[in-house]
Amino acid sequence: MKYQAVIFDLFGTLVDNYPLAESNDACRQMAEELSVPPDDFLTLWIKTYDKRMTGVFKNYQACIEHICQQLGVRVPHNQIDLAASIRFGVTKGEVTAPREEAVEVLSYLKSNGYKTGLISNCSFETTIIWKETTLAPLIDVAVFSCLVGTIKPDPRIYQIAVEKLAVNPEECLYIADGIGQELTSASKLGMYAVQIRVPHDKDYDTYREEWNGPVISLLREVLTLLE
Repeated sequence: MKYQAVIFDLFGTLVDNYPLAESNDACRQMAEELSVPPDDFLTLWIKTYDKRMTGVFKNYQACIEHICQQLGVRVPHNQIDLAASIRFGVTKGEVTAPREEAVEVLSYLKSNGYKTGLISNCSFETTIIWKETTLAPLIDVAVFSCLVGTIKPDPRIYQIAVEKLAVNPEECLYIADGIGQELTSASKLGMYAVQIRVPHDKDYDTYREEWNGPVISLLREVLTLLE
């Protein structure tokens, strides 16, 4: 086979990115539950991204409590729990709705002898929800940033995945939407990196790397790359 393993990104690849405006609205709803200034809360929520993704904050509640401290307010635990539940609902809606063709493509790979992997920058909530998804049984190795303490594009997170899959980077196809420098990093490690650009997913374009490599627009196109 041309490749031994196919490794996927999660958000923006196997599942759609949550609309940015709706994500920001959810943060403002959280702020209302906490009785704190919505714009200030949103700004600090964005700033805590790395700490949520690397597992510094063990759950949304810990992150929210930290933000409230930064804002100089004390909020009862029940209000923090309510705010966290709003964000959990957003994450669950995102993670449990696979893109069309995702199950079909992963099933094909599994039934044809390919190893399947996942590398995702995510918080602990995603790892809980992931277990309930239709995609989880179709992935051999899932590497979550919050569990390994590092995020893409750090090459270590890719190395963890290939070691767990027991393959060489050169034997891997990596599919992702290109947030940050994830495609470049995978490519430098030796993987064959391919960007997936779904026409309707434009909200996060400012976060995408400039990519001159191969691009696909449908998950089904992954199968043509195996030929």
